[in-house]
Amino acid sequence: MKQRVHPSAIVEAGVIIGEDTSVWDNAHVRAGARIGSGCIVGDKAYIGPGVVVGDLVKLNTSVYLCTGVTIERGVMVSAHVVFTNDMYPRAADPDLAHLRSSEPNDDTRTTVVREGSTIGAAAVIGPGVEIGRFSMIGMGSVVTKSVAPFHLVVGNPAQTIGFVCRCGHRLRPDGSPTTSSHTACSACGRAFAIGGGGEVAEMLEG
Repeated sequence: MKQRVHPSAIVEAGVIIGEDTSVWDNAHVRAGARIGSGCIVGDKAYIGPGVVVGDLVKLNTSVYLCTGVTIERGVMVSAHVVFTNDMYPRAADPDLAHLRSSEPNDDTRTTVVREGSTIGAAAVIGPGVEIGRFSMIGMGSVVTKSVAPFHLVVGNPAQTIGFVCRCGHRLRPDGSPTTSSHTACSACGRAFAIGGGGEVAEMLEG
């Protein structure tokens, strides 16, 4: 099945869109962006130049993905999430004589969102961070540093308050443990080992 692009969406030259991907009304996909197969790009979403989106990704309404962002397979980015990439943002030069270029420069940072993770509605993602695989960012959070795999973070700045399974349900124990422990998801039964420093590892059967 080919991709579906709403007539009101703007898809610039050089964009690659995979099969069975839908781009909804008033979305804007900039030149050089790549979107995988089986994705949803919600209405009014903005995908900046050179952004890479993997397969099976959901980008909900009014998501803003700036240059330098890579979204891996199976990620959910909820409504009104904003990514940033500039460490020293200014509109004009220091003398306020000229508008600064919006092109990437030495201060532009890259951000990677690893597979299976979820970013809650209205979260803000700071420049140059990595969102770990199957982690979960609570709605309205402000992420200023990288998030470890399977961690649940909330707040401003976002802090770990617990851990989540692949299926999205919370694991026990909550918080950052001081000793190693084992736990299983009460929803799906998957087993995990949690290290004393908050490292989460999946325990494979057999």
